[in-house]
Amino acid sequence: MSAKIIDGAQLAMDIRRDLSRRVESLEAASGVTPGLAVVLVGDDPASRVYVANKTRACKAVGIRSVLHRLDADVEQDSIIAIIKALNEDPSVHGILVQLPLPPWIQSRPVLEAISVEKDVDGFHLYNVGGLVLGDAIFSPCTPYGVVKLLESVGISVDGQNVVIVGASNIVGKPMAHMLMTRDATVAICHAKTRDLAQFTILADILVVAAGVPNLILPQMVKTGAVVIDVGINRMADGRLVGDVDFEALVKKASYITPVPGGVGPMTVTMLLENTYLSALRSQGALVNRAGNAASGDEAFYASGR
Repeated sequence: MSAKIIDGAQLAMDIRRDLSRRVESLEAASGVTPGLAVVLVGDDPASRVYVANKTRACKAVGIRSVLHRLDADVEQDSIIAIIKALNEDPSVHGILVQLPLPPWIQSRPVLEAISVEKDVDGFHLYNVGGLVLGDAIFSPCTPYGVVKLLESVGISVDGQNVVIVGASNIVGKPMAHMLMTRDATVAICHAKTRDLAQFTILADILVVAAGVPNLILPQMVKTGAVVIDVGINRMADGRLVGDVDFEALVKKASYITPVPGGVGPMTVTMLLENTYLSALRSQGALVNRAGNAASGDEAFYASGR
């Protein structure tokens, strides 16, 4: 058999095209342009690239983005003061602090300073806790993107055995809660899991976010499984690869995401989606599953459900 490739780049393009239309409609109806503020501390090369990509993506769909670039030696209190000012700015609907921060700055107090209503990255404790109850205001962008990828090819997680390899606060843990809310049976594996293969071989859907190239080999995956590769690793020769042996697994899985071109484009797209939803909510609108204004029984406030 040969797996069907889940094309995240194409799906991201389709969502952004529709999002551009919705942003234009919001502007026409209310005069409001969704606004994203990005706080970048220091001069980390990878972070600069990520921020540049997000800025270009915002521009492409009509979202206004503002970059606050701070020196690496900035005081933590100064970062928090900037965030609090952005919380009060009605033209800003989303606030993103680019991680990682310099090691002498504590990430948690900085992230907790962001208003829950503008936490479009989904990292605030309220949103993290809301995932447990299925009632987050914003879902973390990468897990949200994975859910959209599965939905795009008609894969239901209801009653499926899902194994997540990687227990980070950014991907693994929130991913587990989002899928349990959708009635999946979820197991999380991590660096100290003994005999990883005994778990992965049971997965109907395998989500790998460990940051280890070629961690998952064909003998670790059952025939016909759905494989979602969140990992992205740059090899010595410059190639980008994921956490699974793609060339081998494409012959064994039913569906698989490539690297690059799979989950990555969806992460930025969900950031844009969350920013738009925040702008919509700022106008007093409830939101349905499609990200459109809703009312009555159709009202759906939490994008993470």
